Formats: sequence, structure tokens, C-alpha cells
Amino acid sequence: MSIGASENRADAAYDDGIDLLELMLPLLESWKLWLFGSIAAGLVALGVAFIVPPIFTARTSLLPPQQQQSAMASALSSLGGLAGLTGLSGAVKSPADQYVALMQSVTVQDRLIDQFDLMRVYGEKLRFDARRTLETNTRVSVGKKDGLLVVEVDDESPQRAADLANAYVEELRRLTSTLAVSEAQQRRAFFEKELKAARDQLAAAQKVLQASGFDVAALRAEPRAAAENYARLKAQITAAEVRAQVLRGTLAEGSPELRQQLDQLAALRTQLARLERAADGAAATDYVSAYREFKYREALFELFARQYELARVDESREGALIQVVDAALPPERKSRPKRAVIALLATFGAFLLLGIAILIRHHWREAARDPARSPQLARLRAAIGR
Repeated sequence: MSIGASENRADAAYDDGIDLLELMLPLLESWKLWLFGSIAAGLVALGVAFIVPPIFTARTSLLPPQQQQSAMASALSSLGGLAGLTGLSGAVKSPADQYVALMQSVTVQDRLIDQFDLMRVYGEKLRFDARRTLETNTRVSVGKKDGLLVVEVDDESPQRAADLANAYVEELRRLTSTLAVSEAQQRRAFFEKELKAARDQLAAAQKVLQASGFDVAALRAEPRAAAENYARLKAQITAAEVRAQVLRGTLAEGSPELRQQLDQLAALRTQLARLERAADGAAATDYVSAYREFKYREALFELFARQYELARVDESREGALIQVVDAALPPERKSRPKRAVIALLATFGAFLLLGIAILIRHHWREAARDPARSPQLARLRAAIGR
């Protein structure tokens, strides 16, 4: 049995050798077609690569603005309810991803399309198609290690590629100057809105006070103590309400900081209600109520004016922090097409395809000579003919 098994293995090995030889023989017989056909395909691909217009890539890198410690921290700490606003700066993330989105916005793309007449350059009739082509030719990314913002633009013209890359930076500066992007800009916009409302309310309160018999010269007269105490307490309540509103937008409803702020607001409202009941019990006159309201509006206006000025200072510190590390220059070498790579890939692909074609042709001819496979080939030819 062992001798027979050995013979069977030898026969199997011999059969494998015959199959491999039958596989290689047609390739060796057609080696000229196989070799020179592959070389010819590579040369054709190389010629086509020379016809394709070269693409140049311009690159610029910039340092995105970084959130800074607010100059308002020390001032807000002494303002009761508004002191917690400084806690928001710790929740602000790096703005790099936000600046990437801004540079890829439709507003920036449309400005670049109009500035460089890209609809004509790209041969597009619709602005939508021009935006899509510009987006395909542009790559904006953030370095994982260095944190730099990198803009790469592809174009057939080296100069236009560099100009487009630099224009992205200028459009980013232009857009951030009109949007409240940073934490300081958001605070400035918030306090600017509140300051305008406080100014209008102060003017209305002054008119009511004057109508009650008080003129401007008497605004600093009695009852100063009660009115200023009432105004101060009411301003603290308004500040606490503003802080609670901001915290609700950034923290969960059951967070300890929000609960503490709501408890503080409830305590202040209790003190205000007690003070109002005392004033009503004393049968305060109309001009006292008007004077209290005026002092409250005046204190609130001064509070918001102070915070608005501090926010403007912080914004001015952040305004010029978009710094270009490497400005884009017209590239001296093309980035694509890689002609040598194209030629090598075409040669290798043709080498494989020609080898498969030679083998298929050989086995087709061998099958045509076999009488047992003639009916099958006839059916195949008929199916192909259809």
C-alpha cells in the first residue's frame, strides 16, 4: 500500500508539473506579444500623461486664534451674579475646526469665485458646479501635532493656485471680523445688546421720574439710601437672572452650579419682596417708586457698560491673532500627474491583461480541437452571436 501511495503522489506531482508547463508554454510562445504589448501600453499611457494639463498645488499654513484668559475674570468676581460668566471660557474648545468650516462656507466660496472669475476658469455655467469644483480642488485641514491650519489649493496655473490659497486666509479674516466667533466676541455682542436695552430703559425711567415732580438737579437728593439699596438689590437679581439663563444654555438642568445659582436668585428675590412690602407699608409716594426705578436702571446701565468695555478690550486682544506661518508661493513643480507612476502602472496592468488574454486564446483553440467540446463551443458561439 505504501508503494502504491508513493506512486500516486509521484503521478500527482508529475501531473502538476505538466499543468504548469501547459500554463507557461503559451505565454513563452507569445512572449513578444506579451512583452512588447505591455511596453507599448506603458508608452501610450506616458504619452497621454504628457497631454493631460499639469496641476500645481499651493500651500499656506496659519496659526488659528487661541482662546485667552479673559481680562474680565477679576472684575466679574466682584459683581455677584455676573461673576460666573468667566466660567464659560473653560468650556470653549479650540476654534481650529470652526475656522475650517468657515473657510469651506458658501460665503467664502462665492467671494473667491467672483474674485478670480472661477466660473470661466473651470468652464462651468452654474455657480453650484463652480463651488463643487473649487471644493474638490481645495483641502483645509488641522495638523494633529502642531495644530496649524493648512490650506492646499490645486490649479493649472501656479500663480492662481498661490493667490487662491492666500485669498482663503484673507476671507477668513474678513469673515471673523463680522461674526462673533471667539468667546470675547460673543461676550461683546451679548453686552452690547444688553447695554442698548438698559440705555433705553434708563431714559424711560428718567422721564417717569421727571413727570413725578423730580427734576435732574434733584436726582441725587433724598430718599437716597432706600432707593439705592432697592436699586442695588434689583440689579443683583437681574445679573443673577442673566447668569442663570447663560448656565441653562451650557449646563444640564440638574448641575450643581445651576442649582446654586437658582438658590441665590431665590434668596435675592425674597429680600426684594421683603423690601417692597416694607415700602408699601410706609405708604411710599409715587416719586419714591419712580426714583427707585431710576436708580435701578442707572445701576444696571453702569454694570453693563463696564462689562461691555472689558469685552471690547478682550476682543481687541484677539482680533489680530490669525497669523500666517507660511504664505503660499507659486509652486515650481507640478503635483500631478505623476507620469512615471502612470506609465509603470499601465505597463504592469497591460502585462497582466495580455497574459490572461494569451491563456484564454490558447485554451480556446485547444478546446476547438477537442471533438468532445465542439457542441459546447458551437452553443457558446451561437449565444455570443445573439
